[in-house]
Amino acid sequence: MPRSGRLLKNVRMDRKLKTLQLLIFGALTLRATEPAFAQRTYSAEEEQNKQIVLDFYEKALNQKDFASASKYLGAYTQHNPNVPDGPAGLQQYIEFLKKTSPQSHGEITQVFVDGEFVILRIHVVREQGSRGFATVDIFRVKNSLIQEHWDAVQPVPETSKNDNGMF
Repeated sequence: MPRSGRLLKNVRMDRKLKTLQLLIFGALTLRATEPAFAQRTYSAEEEQNKQIVLDFYEKALNQKDFASASKYLGAYTQHNPNVPDGPAGLQQYIEFLKKTSPQSHGEITQVFVDGEFVILRIHVVREQGSRGFATVDIFRVKNSLIQEHWDAVQPVPETSKNDNGMF
């Protein structure tokens, strides 16, 4: 292919690349104008479930007050294999926290609700000065009582391979 033909082909490729870059930039710019954590409006029942779980979490895990938290418990099926099942299992876990981590506290950083399910993203610090844990707690609420609980816990590392943050 003559040199002028190669140059013309390179110019066409450059134009296509620039057009593609502009399209990507435009799409990203439009996306950036949307709210970062847009959520739909919750039904009255979902709002009630959210308030039940938030109050329960504060009383049970931050205040470590089983008597105040227990009014929100139904069967309380526990899916964390390290905690016994039912309200009695939660009571044992709260007593364990009182003895081993009396200063532990969880800061709820995000709440999601979908029908019976309330999902909390939490930064839990068991010992002051530690990095703590990134935790996701999932609760199922039925008839205004917490029936089930799941969680996933990940230590907050000293360094990260990205700048996104965990919370």
